[in-house]
Amino acid sequence: MPTILETFANPAPHRDYTIAHSCPEFTSVCPKTGQPDFATIELEYIPDALCLELKALKLYYYAFRQEGIFYEAVVNRILDELAEACKPRWMRVTGRFNVRGGIASVVTAETGSRP
Repeated sequence: MPTILETFANPAPHRDYTIAHSCPEFTSVCPKTGQPDFATIELEYIPDALCLELKALKLYYYAFRQEGIFYEAVVNRILDELAEACKPRWMRVTGRFNVRGGIASVVTAETGSRP
């Protein structure tokens, strides 16, 4: 994926605090049908030394628009790549996927330990 995640220094590294971002316009492609999958991606994390920069995060999410990937794979990949970029104390990614075929899906993955 060509999009580079950017970070900046945590302004309060001495404190545990939670950052939460929501992307209600996430889109990827179903690898079975080729149809678009729509979701809200919710990101929560406790930063350590670095925080994620929002414009780069938005462009990162938008890079999935043409990618064929299952729900479970996309949520776990996002978690892995975001955690690698900013090395948080704790991080959770939740994908709330819109109804398809009468079923709505929610996939959650997390890493680290929440204090």
